[in-house]
Amino acid sequence: MNGIFLFIVLVAFVTTGWRQLALAPDAGTPAPMEALSAAMIDTAGSAVTLALGLVGVMTLFLGLMKVAEAGGLLTIVARLIRPLMTRLFPDVPPDHPAMGAMILNMSANALGLGNAATPFGIRAMQALDRLNTRPGTATDSMALFLAINTSSVTLLPTGVIAIRAAAGSSDPAAILPTTLFATVCSTVAAIIAAKTYRRFFPVGRPDADEAAIERPWVTQDPNDAAGPDAPDAYPAWVSVLALALIVAAIPATIVWGRVISPWIVPGLMVAFLAFGALRGVRVYETFVDGAKEGFQVALRIIPYLVAILVAVGMLRASGALDAVVGALGVVTGPLGLPAEALPMALLRPLSGSGAYGVMTAIIQDPATGPDTYVGLIVSTLQGSTETTFYVLAVYFGAVQVRRLRHTLAAALTADVVAVIATVAICRYLLL
Repeated sequence: MNGIFLFIVLVAFVTTGWRQLALAPDAGTPAPMEALSAAMIDTAGSAVTLALGLVGVMTLFLGLMKVAEAGGLLTIVARLIRPLMTRLFPDVPPDHPAMGAMILNMSANALGLGNAATPFGIRAMQALDRLNTRPGTATDSMALFLAINTSSVTLLPTGVIAIRAAAGSSDPAAILPTTLFATVCSTVAAIIAAKTYRRFFPVGRPDADEAAIERPWVTQDPNDAAGPDAPDAYPAWVSVLALALIVAAIPATIVWGRVISPWIVPGLMVAFLAFGALRGVRVYETFVDGAKEGFQVALRIIPYLVAILVAVGMLRASGALDAVVGALGVVTGPLGLPAEALPMALLRPLSGSGAYGVMTAIIQDPATGPDTYVGLIVSTLQGSTETTFYVLAVYFGAVQVRRLRHTLAAALTADVVAVIATVAICRYLLL
């Protein structure tokens, strides 16, 4: 991450410096360096605002997570799909709290609940870090989890459907099949890449600086760790039945996606609290305990967000990103990725807000609109790919991991596959 951060900043600075010295200034237009400075300050403020905006969401969902955990829901879910998870994550004990947290994170991502997925993902990273013998360095399980997280299979991209509806789309849910196809392809690619790349990025030996990293989440709640009396997995037929029900739910999300989506978040809260109450949990006190932890985590990630978002803001303000788009558009256009959609493909791993702005501008433009080929591509990309650098900054920042190993390479591989799969499915459906 150190090299990536420095590279982005240097590219932005050199590009802006060249423009400052080589181009004649226009009257009434800020000089390139002035624009860069303004972008840095604005982005830093936006990063803090974004982090503070996460406080409420993370407090809410970590509180609900605590209620579910106290009632034993995480163990139940982990046992239910244990056969698949144990094969994907052989280094994580089957009944470890990380299993349940990862499952809930993947479930929230599948339903398009990005904000709900973040607290679950951070909880999973903290639990995985309890198994980490080298503080500050990503384990194989962390790398695989985040690679899957950035490419997670999406059944219901609720946010994008709402944006398309607001833009006047005649079929806002048209991205359901395209998003599902793209995310299935990218998730498979993420798993293969993470399993393959890890051999080229060994863990190495710990040093004194890493040993001195404070990790309060490792020592807190010692009862969360699975003990020797942890329950066995459910019979195989139960797990197969549960997976069959999930597969059977896919057509329902396609047909009734817009009807179901408003019920998801309220339904989660009612379901978690009701489950805890039925299991004898003091839901209010337990919710508050989990909410306190969510508040602390949200504040802890502010420095990481400021660093990465300022670097990306500099890259956009410098004009370097526009130059790359212009050069690549000549090549990608004949392959099915128009120049109009290329900024979306490039920005999505770097900046969620930037990609959102590009998508909104495209689908609201009368010349394109949400139901054209370009509109379907950018909508699918928004729903099927993740802000990779944001996810890595937030999740690794929450556990103070500085050496990412092969995580970024696997996540970017999944992003590339998602773009290729998006172009393929959209060309098949519309061209």
